[in-house]
Amino acid sequence: MHIDFAPPSSGTYNNAGSSRQLANYLEHEDLERMEKGIYTDGFFDLTDDNIYKSTVIKDIDTNIGQLLKTDAKFYAIHVSPSESELRLMGSTEQEQAEAMKRYIREVFIPEYAKNFNKELFASDIKFYGKIHFDRSRSENELNMHCHLIVSRKDQTNKKKLSPLTNHKNTKNGVIKGGFDRVNLFQQAEQGFDKLFSYNRQQSKSFDYYNTIKNSSIPEQLATQMQQFTSKKQKEVFQFNEKGNNISCNSKQYNKYPINQTNSTNVNSLLSIFSLGYSNNYDATQAEESQAKKFKKKKKKGRKF
Repeated sequence: MHIDFAPPSSGTYNNAGSSRQLANYLEHEDLERMEKGIYTDGFFDLTDDNIYKSTVIKDIDTNIGQLLKTDAKFYAIHVSPSESELRLMGSTEQEQAEAMKRYIREVFIPEYAKNFNKELFASDIKFYGKIHFDRSRSENELNMHCHLIVSRKDQTNKKKLSPLTNHKNTKNGVIKGGFDRVNLFQQAEQGFDKLFSYNRQQSKSFDYYNTIKNSSIPEQLATQMQQFTSKKQKEVFQFNEKGNNISCNSKQYNKYPINQTNSTNVNSLLSIFSLGYSNNYDATQAEESQAKKFKKKKKKGRKF
């Protein structure tokens, strides 16, 4: 599961003004799919489906009480399941879309609200979601993901809510509360696993990648070694289960010390340092690129 907050820009993700530009972009895929007679899914919120784009724009653009002209009026969030997660969510695009909406409503938005530490609930968050099924420059077979437009203000138009603040749980001073993005990612992942009974490997978890990304090299090596050791223990246990009478106690396991493995295994432990996150898919960058193509198509079709 990959979750990211699109950084404000002067283009599609300009959030200092109207949400119209972003809402228009989010509908571009529908037009292309309808021309081909392919299933589409409209805007949705916490309770309703197939909401008109005009309703989305009006609701977000009028919920801006006490915000200055240059203040953010809304935030754009991408929620992108991996291919293995998508396969678990359904065998058809429609099934996957319904599962995604369920996840957003039952897991992501409740956790998003809770993370502000202001005793908020999912019903306090004003948001609209839009499912996309395709993604440019992706080599994956399955690419369904969800875009969220989340208002800067709560449903009452009284409380300011910023998921990009650096405050986490401030109790004193002018700013109360905050937002812990790391905790959101952790809880959103755990909520997904529980909702869909997903057996996530440690090496595919947020905690694992976050440790590798932000810790020192000795800590990274320790994490990699722990993962490698756990995998070897599992292999020995499975071998024993097949009736080969291999003992799984520590004495027997010591017959397979890690330092006797070949250089290929050692290289695999170190490879992440050189690869880093270069292979991760940059959702925001790709969407910006696709939005530019969408604008060019619209200009090309204009008549003067």
